[in-house]
Amino acid sequence: MKRRTFVQAAAAAAVLPLPAWAQEKYPEKGKVITWICPYAAGGNADIRSRQLSSAMAKIMGSTIIVDNKPGAGGNIGTEAIVRAKPDGYTLGLGNFAPMAVNKSLFKKINFDPLTDLTPIMLIEKGPLILMVRADSPHKTVKDLVAAAKKTPGKTTYASGGIGGTHHMSGALFSNSAGVEMIHVPYKSGSAGATDLMGGQVDFMFEQMYAAMPSIKGGKLRALAITSAKRSPLLPDLPTMIESGFPGFEVQNWQGLVGPKGMPADIVKYLNDVANKALQDPDLKEKILSQGNELGGGSPQDFVALVKAEEPRWAKVVKDNKITAD
Repeated sequence: MKRRTFVQAAAAAAVLPLPAWAQEKYPEKGKVITWICPYAAGGNADIRSRQLSSAMAKIMGSTIIVDNKPGAGGNIGTEAIVRAKPDGYTLGLGNFAPMAVNKSLFKKINFDPLTDLTPIMLIEKGPLILMVRADSPHKTVKDLVAAAKKTPGKTTYASGGIGGTHHMSGALFSNSAGVEMIHVPYKSGSAGATDLMGGQVDFMFEQMYAAMPSIKGGKLRALAITSAKRSPLLPDLPTMIESGFPGFEVQNWQGLVGPKGMPADIVKYLNDVANKALQDPDLKEKILSQGNELGGGSPQDFVALVKAEEPRWAKVVKDNKITAD
């Protein structure tokens, strides 16, 4: 079921000064902009879509509708963005799985994220936390690896589904540790975390914002974080790199995208607006309080990220013989 949220324009005083071409051409007064979120309503991707589109709408003096099109690991909604008219009136959320993993994961995919989308701006990057149950005998990453090596093919890890950052982090960990670990996919990250607490699986990489309540509440034990540096929210928690895995950095990222062929001046305008919106104190606090890193920057910065991520995860998919079909 589609969920649509209407974001109404704010007072004219809040409108970002527009270049002459934008005043005449884009956004056209009264014309609605659709923001496609490739995930179901209520999740973090949906929430961030609504938060950023609301902030952008106020700046632009426009109305933005968020339209949820979930399914196929983000492919359905992303393909809807790809097939839209490139006039700036259909935008969307582009994130880790459909932009960096799914091309290698699915036997058939109807778009190429590097050529069929227009990256506009990175919104955020967020680390994951390697967790075990609170009463686990494993106190460190080293302990977990040692146990896995004693019984290869027996250690299990949960994920919120094939191809997401939960899964890819576990697969990368298995590769890096040089021992087979068994992936157990769930319908959501929260379902996987619940079974981790119940002892049905041995560990899980969970996004930091979702992991924090269980860690703070003593229900799960954090062993390491996947960011390059320690988080100020958990300063005593070592990174995976510090735990003996050089180069082990995983971030769940998402950004603003449009279909290919968008006019450069509209892309520039939307990038300016999105960067300004990202500095809204309320939105900025929501992102940073989750332990995430604020995005921003140019379209070229976002392109560079996607180009670096895609071959990296293609190798992990190949090495682990992962398929979504």
